[in-house]
Amino acid sequence: MMTELFVDAARVARKDLLIEWRTRVTINQVIPLGLLIEVVFAFAFDANRSLLEQGAPGLFWVGVLFAGTLVVQRSFTVEGPDGITDALRLSGFRPGAMFLGKAAAIFVELVVLEVALLVGVVVLFDVGLSDPLLLVATTVIGTAGFALTGAIYGALSLGVRVRETLLPLLLIPVVAPILLGGSRALEAAFGISTQPGWNWVGLLTVITGVYAAIGLVAFGPLMEES
Repeated sequence: MMTELFVDAARVARKDLLIEWRTRVTINQVIPLGLLIEVVFAFAFDANRSLLEQGAPGLFWVGVLFAGTLVVQRSFTVEGPDGITDALRLSGFRPGAMFLGKAAAIFVELVVLEVALLVGVVVLFDVGLSDPLLLVATTVIGTAGFALTGAIYGALSLGVRVRETLLPLLLIPVVAPILLGGSRALEAAFGISTQPGWNWVGLLTVITGVYAAIGLVAFGPLMEES
C-alpha cells in the first residue's frame, strides 16, 4: 500500500516537473523575482549594512514566500485549462499520492529558487556561514513544510474564480510560523544570533509533520470540492 502510494506520488511529481522543465517558468520568472526582492532590500538598507546583515535570514524567507507563492499557484492553475486536474481525479490515483506528488514537485522547484536566493544573500547582504549543517536542515525542513502547506491551500483555492488573489491571503498567514522558525534558525546558521538554532529546526519538523498529516486526510475532499 505504502509502496504504491509513493510510486503514484512520484508519477505526479514527475508530470509537474516535466511541465516546469518545458516551460522554464521557475528559471525565467520566479527566480528573477526572488532575486529582485533581495536587490530592492539591499538598496533600501544600503546605508545601514549592520541592519541589512541582521535582517538577512528574514529577507531570505520573504523572497521564498513571495516567489514561492507563484510556484504554488502555477502548480495548480496550469492544469485547469487542459482538464488535467479532472483527468487525475478519474485516473485512479489516490488523493494522498496526488498530494505528496504535488508537494514534492513544489519542493524541488523551491529548492532551485532557494539556492539562487542564498547566493544572493551572501553576495548582497555580506553574511557569513558558521553552521552549514544547520543551514541545510533549516532550508530542507522549512521548504518541505512550505510545499506541503502550499499543496493543501492550492487545492483549496483551485475551484475559486479569484484564486489568483485568494491564495496569497490564505497561504501567507498559515506559513508564518515556518517563516519565523526558519528565520530564527538561519540567524544561528549565519552566526548572527547565539540562540540554539536546532530548537527551531525541531519546531519546523513538528509543523511539517502536522501539515503532512492534514494534507493526507483533507486533500481528497478538497479536490472533490474544487
